[in-house]
Amino acid sequence: MSVAAHTIGDQLDSRETTSLDRRRNRRRRSVIPGFGITLGLTLTWLALIVLIPLGGLFLKTAELSPSEFWSIVTGTRALNALKISFGLSLVAAAVNLFFGALVGWALVRYEFPGKRLVDAIIDVPFALPTAVAGIALTTLFAENGWLGGLLAPFGIKVAFTPLGILIALIFIGLPFVVRTLQPVLEDLDTEIEEAAATLGASRWQTITKVIAPIVLPSLWTGFALAFARAVGEYGSVIFIAGNLPNISEIAPLLIVIRLEEFKYADATAIAVVMLLASFVILFAINRLQRWSATRTGHA
Repeated sequence: MSVAAHTIGDQLDSRETTSLDRRRNRRRRSVIPGFGITLGLTLTWLALIVLIPLGGLFLKTAELSPSEFWSIVTGTRALNALKISFGLSLVAAAVNLFFGALVGWALVRYEFPGKRLVDAIIDVPFALPTAVAGIALTTLFAENGWLGGLLAPFGIKVAFTPLGILIALIFIGLPFVVRTLQPVLEDLDTEIEEAAATLGASRWQTITKVIAPIVLPSLWTGFALAFARAVGEYGSVIFIAGNLPNISEIAPLLIVIRLEEFKYADATAIAVVMLLASFVILFAINRLQRWSATRTGHA
């Protein structure tokens, strides 16, 4: 009888514990009132702003036959424009990944005259209209510009070349890496580095074994944001790159040209390729970020 009584008592305790956990979960779920309404509004807003426009893009492209679609997106001009856009966007994001990490580290770890001014200047590409950025870069790097005139005697031409596009994409993408990395570095306790040094770790070992695993996920995030910003850039690039087909013509510019020619299906076909390629690249970066976070234990 005593064994049965204990068994019944354990079952009652288990039920009470389960009931208590359920009540706690209800309280946690009700911290934000109107969760169902909030979720519904969120999904509705997402559909109106993102899903429906993208759906319209695909529907317009569906008017083309598979052969017509393939002919448009594999044309020499379209392929070169896509290569220029995606290739230079990846290069610009990689450059910003390196120099953005250096700038972020300097702003967080060092004190120097004009630090606040430098920190404010980082945000200029965020606030500056892209057309203004393009005009400024063209004024600087044109053959009769301040730096362009100095580079011309050495045979280095920036304006109306892929190099000019790369500089413009680096300019508009740098803040994404810096601002993504800064909060992580600010939360990084210097005592961790001191402990590593005390245990005999060299500076390189401290960077690669202690600091890098912590900041790597944020660096991947900054890289993804810089790439996404660069691949769709239009305003600043057209001023410094011009419109030279197969040389300095970017995919967004080619889409605008097709729209001006009233070739809407052609424009949407190129846009769909850009959308799908961007999604694949960003998905791969996101998976790489998750893998690095899980591998280093900072998920």
